Amino acid sequence: MAITALLVASLPLSAVWISKDSNKYRKLVWVAVFLTFDLIVFGAFTRLTDSGLGCPDWPGCYGAANPFVAHEQIRAAESLMPTGPVTMVKAWIEMIHRYLAMGIGVLIVAMMGVAWWRWFGGRRGKANAAAFARRVTPGYPTFLFFFILLQGAFGAWTVTQKLQPIFVTGHLVLGMSLLAFLAWFGGREDQLHAAMPRVSPSQAARLGRVRVLAALSGVVLLVQLALGAWTSSNYATLACTEFPTCAGSLVPEMDFQQGFHLWRELGKTAAGHYLPFSALTAIHWVHRNFAAVVVVVLGLTAWQAWPVHGLGKHARWVAAVLALQLFTGVATIYFNYPLAIAVGHNAGAAALVLLLTMINYRAKYLAAPAYQ
Repeated sequence: MAITALLVASLPLSAVWISKDSNKYRKLVWVAVFLTFDLIVFGAFTRLTDSGLGCPDWPGCYGAANPFVAHEQIRAAESLMPTGPVTMVKAWIEMIHRYLAMGIGVLIVAMMGVAWWRWFGGRRGKANAAAFARRVTPGYPTFLFFFILLQGAFGAWTVTQKLQPIFVTGHLVLGMSLLAFLAWFGGREDQLHAAMPRVSPSQAARLGRVRVLAALSGVVLLVQLALGAWTSSNYATLACTEFPTCAGSLVPEMDFQQGFHLWRELGKTAAGHYLPFSALTAIHWVHRNFAAVVVVVLGLTAWQAWPVHGLGKHARWVAAVLALQLFTGVATIYFNYPLAIAVGHNAGAAALVLLLTMINYRAKYLAAPAYQ
C-alpha cells in the first residue's frame, strides 16, 4: 500500500518538479488543493454507489494491496450477493478512493518536509531569523500532516464500523475541513508570491462587514455540511419525495430523537431496532430547511463582497454555485436521486468551501494594518 501511495503521488510531484513555475512550493500546495477537491467528489461517488464496503477491511482489500490480488475473495462474496456491498466494480471504486487519499497524504508529507528543510536552512543562513521564520512556517504543514492522519483514522473506522453514520459523517466533514485548510495555506502562498492590491479607504467599512459575514458563512456552511453528510450517511435523501412540502405537509410527522441520536448502527436505533421512517424524515427535513439559512447568509456575504476589489470574482462564483446548489438539491428529489446530480451536489458543496475559505483569507489579509 505504501508503494502504491508513492506511485500515485509521483505523478503530481513530477508535474510540479518539471513545471516552469518559479514557485514550485506554491504550486505543490495548489495541486494538493485540486486533488483534495477531486477526492471529495470521488468520495461522494464512492458513497452514492454503495461502494464504501467494496473492500470490507482496511487498508487493503482482503489483506491485499489491490483487487487483482483479492480477485478470488471478491468473486466469492459477489456470487453470494450479486447486488451486495462487495463486487469487483465496487472494490475498485473503494480502492481508487483510498489510493487517491494516500497520494494526497504523501503530498502533505512532502510539503511538511520541504517547509522544515527551508526553515532550518533559512535560520542558519539569515541574519534576521525571526522575520524569515514568520515567512516560512513549518507549523502549518505539520498541522496538516496530523490532520490527515485523523482523517485517515475516520476513513478506517468508516469501513471497520460498517458505515456507522457518525463515522461516515465525520469522514466527510473532515475531508471538507482539509480542503479548507489547504486552500487557506494556498492563499498564504499566493500572498507571499504576489501581494494583493490595496483596498481603497471607501471600501474599508464594507470590508469589515464582509469579514463578519464571511466568518458567519463558514460556520453556517459547516453546519449544513454536517447535516448533509448525516442525511446521506443515513440514506435519508428520499425520505421526502416532494418540494417544498414533505408527505403532503410543510411540517410532517418526524422523530428527531431517533433521527439525531449520533451513536447507533446504520439503519438502527440506539436500542438496536429498525430506524422508523419518521426519523429519516426528520433528518431530511432539517437539512432541507437549514438550506434557507445558508442561502440567506452566503447570499449576503456575496452581495457585500461583490464590489470589494480582490473579492468580487470570488463573490460572483459563490452566488453562481449557491444557485446551482439549490437546483441540484431540488433536482435530486424530483428526479429520484440520480447519481450525476447527487455527485454534482457534493461537488458544489466542496466548491463553496473552497470559495468561502478564499474570501475569508483575502478579507483578513486586506484588513491587515498595512492595507488600511
